[in-house]
Amino acid sequence: MVKNVAGVMAELEPEDFYLLSGVEQGMRFSEWVNREKLPDNAGLTAEEVEYRLDRCMKRDLVERRTIQYEGYQLTFEGYDALALHTFAERESIEGVGAPLGVGKESDVYEAQSYRPLALKFHREGYTNFREVDKERDYTADNHHVSWLYTARKAAEREHDALETLYPDVAVPRPVDHNRHAILMTKFEGVELARAKLEDEQVVGVLDLILDEVAGAYDAGMVHADLSEHNVAVASSGITIFDWPQSVPTDHANADELLERDVSNLVGFFRRKYPAVVPEVDTDRVARAVADGEFETVRAFATSRSS
Repeated sequence: MVKNVAGVMAELEPEDFYLLSGVEQGMRFSEWVNREKLPDNAGLTAEEVEYRLDRCMKRDLVERRTIQYEGYQLTFEGYDALALHTFAERESIEGVGAPLGVGKESDVYEAQSYRPLALKFHREGYTNFREVDKERDYTADNHHVSWLYTARKAAEREHDALETLYPDVAVPRPVDHNRHAILMTKFEGVELARAKLEDEQVVGVLDLILDEVAGAYDAGMVHADLSEHNVAVASSGITIFDWPQSVPTDHANADELLERDVSNLVGFFRRKYPAVVPEVDTDRVARAVADGEFETVRAFATSRSS
């Protein structure tokens, strides 16, 4: 998506962005924005709106649906264009490079800048909004909630978490944030799920990750979606990423979510490295993490593993 949008950014004119912003404003109140509202929303004449709609639709930045009225909605490409335009105005990035990871709920790309950066676009809710809406508590208090709002709130939550945790916890350093997009430092390593650890490294890496989880808890945050798919392992250490579902430690379910994170992580290591990872009491590990007393999983081996 983003690579396609990056290719048309140079073709867009200031008035195109006025139109896109006008549609975005209208989507705060309605899934499909009535065409009659666009001149006021965008600050353009009716004739200019018609011309700009044609240009943006040809570039797949907006889409149209005729219901009781003629309505328009941003596509994710259109939302991407607005975020990229803001980053460019701030001189945060100079361009978009190769994809680093494309998933169901986010796309990550290399960002061309004076240092290695990663550009993450949240995609929550665009294709399966009803399912996401049920599962994400940052949409719970809103009568009208669009996919645009869901993706933006996910990015805000993740950016806030990174701001809270960096540099005391091994997370990517946040650089900039706009709408559904986060600009952060590009980190080294491979996903834990794909890493091949030597036997003598396994428990040490598990301890290192849990120590960072403890650091995050001490800083007031629980990841709440921790697994082998959002930890990167490198020779220089580990990085924990993907924090949009994180919760503060005073959240009503924080301890339960911490226990689930610990159980997920230990369970992965037990399945992949059963010969070297002892069976442990994950509830006790989670309590030690929360109390700042965690040192090694070996201290929590059950008698059957001793």
